[in-house]
Amino acid sequence: MRIRELLSTGRPCFSFEFFPPKTDAGLATLRESVRALRDLNPTFVSVTYGAGGSTRDRTIELVGEIQRHYGIEAMAHLTCVGSSKSEIAAILQRLQAAGVENVLALRGDPPKGESSFVATAEGFGYANELAAFVRQHMNACIGGACYPEGHVECTRPDGTRDLDRDLANLQRKVDAGAEFLVTQLFFDNNAYFNFVSRVRAAGIGVPIIPGIMPITNVEQIRRFTQMCGASIPQSLLTELDALKDKDDAVLSLGVAYATAQCLDLLQRGAPGIHFYTLNKSFATRTILTSLRTIWPPAMRPAGARS
Repeated sequence: MRIRELLSTGRPCFSFEFFPPKTDAGLATLRESVRALRDLNPTFVSVTYGAGGSTRDRTIELVGEIQRHYGIEAMAHLTCVGSSKSEIAAILQRLQAAGVENVLALRGDPPKGESSFVATAEGFGYANELAAFVRQHMNACIGGACYPEGHVECTRPDGTRDLDRDLANLQRKVDAGAEFLVTQLFFDNNAYFNFVSRVRAAGIGVPIIPGIMPITNVEQIRRFTQMCGASIPQSLLTELDALKDKDDAVLSLGVAYATAQCLDLLQRGAPGIHFYTLNKSFATRTILTSLRTIWPPAMRPAGARS
């Protein structure tokens, strides 16, 4: 089923993001996480493409497996990195043959060791170009990424984020075919709601799903936020630094913070939550179970099995 249809039910959407592991042991862990989270009735799950498209084949295999064997709607990430138009067309054919109906069209990060993105010969340089190509070559629901604090590479000469240019880029992406958006991770809900207000004022009406990453490791979240340009509120950062050598305490704080963040988002009108799981189930399961205990509308999410 298409994600845009699932988002039109009026019920909250809960989704999980996984990445394709590079080892058999990692694949076993991922399958265990999918099984553990399946009983939470996710609206959909997504599988990332890997840095530089390095796990392309495994992404295609995994979304097909999740769709067929776990009975969960699956969305494949697709990037511009390392693929020509003809190669992307072949990937779309494989996804369609696997029964996949949802694709997240992304520019993608530069391959490991490279500091900037360079379009492949006969390929694409921007997500809006990829979205338009997907719309032409596959009967699918297309999603796109968005950035509440601005894309890390979209800056003015003084180094500050150019939010107006970032919004114009988003408009091009939606015009090209993106039917819903998933945000980059953030830790201040005002960043999300201020962003949504600016997007709506620009005349963009597609659903915007907030992306949430529960903090489980202090150094890890510092690396992630540095790479993607997200900020951590100073009060949260101070608490994390005080607990950084106590793994269980960091996990407890991360789960508690994300639970409160998700509840606030849902109560203030967000259409759902997209969890960046890092292929682990404990934090996401704990958060979503708590949400469904304290917020009745979350008991029956969009796409739940009846």
